[in-house]
Amino acid sequence: METGEGTEETPLPLALTRFQLSEEYGFLLPDPLTELPAPYGPWMEIAHDLPQLIASRRLRSQVHQMPQLSTRHLRGREELHLAHLALSFITMGYLWQEGEEGTVKVLPRNLAIPFWEVSQALGLPPILSHADFVLANWRRKDPNGNLDTIISLPGGESLRGFILVTLLVEKAAVPGIKAIVRATRAILRLDEETLHQALQELAEAIGDMSKALKRMHDYVDPAVFYAVIRIFLSGWKDNPAMPQGLVYEGVSEEPMAYSGGSAAQSTVLHAFDEFLGIRHSGESTAFLHRMRDYMPPPHRAFVEEIRRAPSLKQHVLSSGDARLCAAFNRCVSALAEFRSYHITIVTKYITIAAAKAKAGWAEPGDGAGPSAGKPPSALETKGTGGSHIFSFLKSVRDTTREGMISA
Repeated sequence: METGEGTEETPLPLALTRFQLSEEYGFLLPDPLTELPAPYGPWMEIAHDLPQLIASRRLRSQVHQMPQLSTRHLRGREELHLAHLALSFITMGYLWQEGEEGTVKVLPRNLAIPFWEVSQALGLPPILSHADFVLANWRRKDPNGNLDTIISLPGGESLRGFILVTLLVEKAAVPGIKAIVRATRAILRLDEETLHQALQELAEAIGDMSKALKRMHDYVDPAVFYAVIRIFLSGWKDNPAMPQGLVYEGVSEEPMAYSGGSAAQSTVLHAFDEFLGIRHSGESTAFLHRMRDYMPPPHRAFVEEIRRAPSLKQHVLSSGDARLCAAFNRCVSALAEFRSYHITIVTKYITIAAAKAKAGWAEPGDGAGPSAGKPPSALETKGTGGSHIFSFLKSVRDTTREGMISA
């Protein structure tokens, strides 16, 4: 896919292909593979059977019988991403099969070594991240464009809905990503008309992301999300259930700590923040910057490139153009609204769901819940990435609002 411009000279800033970004899918992996070559059958067999193996408490014994496979036969980015997806899902299932009170301290070498090697090849950490869970975990179910996940965990239709709605949010962001590229070029060329149009498209894309996020209510049951799904997204950094971290056998004798999957690992909002010049508080910035380590390196480089580009906000301020100022503020306002709505979702799916799960656990004889075990409590007030969830979300929402240009 050629950009069609600047092929003879220095590449123009933010040409999408330089950062493994797709014109159609943005940060999503276009057409991910759904099967690995034959030698890796043992991984894929376990990965495709995870919900049943975890429900019957047989996953750990299956992993112990798994052959240790060399990663040297994996070819190309797509095979590596599918291997990382399969091994990360198996790892989360292995760790959390018995709930937060039955964790293990060691990941066995037949899983730890290949997972580490694939992670090193991709520049990703050896844990399930947004890059696996959403960006590389989708396939077309039929010619009508209906989507499905490639690999699953306990949670049934609610898990599928959670992954695919998040994917739709990523897809809705694509016109906004392309608008940033066009806007950056327009600033360099002092092309105010193109810049104004690009800002309008960015504001519209952020609005479409909010509409996509609202579909969460249609597809994800809060009780299932809280009591069944959420633990499998939890990491072993800042998690009281695994205070020492995890030893990757055959990789390191010392335990390592990694954050669980988090929306903060999505490159989209980092790119929008950098482009709009949003400055978060010190604590929030530190967490967000740590989450960048969980992004594919080319995506991280895209955010860095935006950060180094000429400042949009300074350009708008110095232009004195009321139309540009209004378009800029519409983008910031749309981003603040998206973050407000994310708080609404988190309130429903974590705070209210946690209270209901506690009440349900206290009532004797209520076996109708989605989980036979006690609802998880280690991360009641924290996100799966380890942040203090409400103070973090409200802080980034408020500092986004402060990014408006006052009249």
